[in-house]
Amino acid sequence: MLYDLNIAWSPSTSAAELERTLRFSAALGYNVVALNHTIAPPVPPQIANPLPKFPPSPAGPASSTTPDQASGKQQLPTVLHRATLVLNDPSAYHRLPQLASSYDVVAVRPTTEREFQGACLNLNLTDASLISLDLAQRFPFHFRPKPCMAAVNRGLRFEVCYAQGLSPGSGSGSDAANDARARAAFVGNVVELVRATRGRGIVISSGARGALGLRGPADVVNLLALWGLGSERGMEGLGVLPRGVVVNERIKRSGFRGVVDIVGVAEREKGEGEDREAAKEEQKKAVNNNNKNKSGDNKRKATEEERGGDGGPEGDGNKPMSKRQAKKMKAAIRKAQNAEAKTA
Repeated sequence: MLYDLNIAWSPSTSAAELERTLRFSAALGYNVVALNHTIAPPVPPQIANPLPKFPPSPAGPASSTTPDQASGKQQLPTVLHRATLVLNDPSAYHRLPQLASSYDVVAVRPTTEREFQGACLNLNLTDASLISLDLAQRFPFHFRPKPCMAAVNRGLRFEVCYAQGLSPGSGSGSDAANDARARAAFVGNVVELVRATRGRGIVISSGARGALGLRGPADVVNLLALWGLGSERGMEGLGVLPRGVVVNERIKRSGFRGVVDIVGVAEREKGEGEDREAAKEEQKKAVNNNNKNKSGDNKRKATEEERGGDGGPEGDGNKPMSKRQAKKMKAAIRKAQNAEAKTA
């Protein structure tokens, strides 16, 4: 399954335009999309989810046809609701649990180095699991490998929205210059982020405001490959990693309702148990016989050693003479022979 966890939404977005964007996303092959509502501080005391709701896509058999298919329309993908909280003050962290209760996915967008470091090192995974940066602007700090890899190892994911790096079309004057600078900043930030994370933990989303900002999965992977992200990492960023984010967010919101069912183990058949017991007894008998044989061999060797030796000049009684004793005896005999030769 392919995921797009960032389709931009604002109160000015019309229902017809939003539906056209969702249908085009499904036509490109995306199965799950998320409508993104960006919330800037100050956060209102009462948080309400203003995102429109869509009926779930029918999951019937392949032979059944829906009214949309009969009329030639593309079915809608599974639509999730997402909130992105802009962080420029540490006091906004305590509002994340309220957002988690109203949205399916929660992301944070740090704007300063202090907030970026805090999100990478101290952000609670039960509140948010996605760090979404506005890569079209120049940051007053660099993405360093240590905090970025710490965030990835903790389970956080960084989001790259490729629509920020696409050409908006025709432009003139200062708007075209601003767009060119924004695209240059986006490419530089993506390259730096890929280098800091070594291509790990990067979720790829569109961030599109309309159907023209969407691209097919193969085009997205090739585009990110130009900026240093390998094709395998690119496919993970469209499938495995966003799926992990969605599943973890769902578990955090519904895990307390889970029930653990202990299933009894099936009883063994009587014949099977008797055969196993007989095999164990035979194995024990074989081990005991081996031990007895080894002990008998050891006793036999000991008796042979006691009986060894002929009681001659190289032996002392029935015990065999060691090499050391033989050397000493030879030296004594040689010394006595030398003494006799001198006296003679």
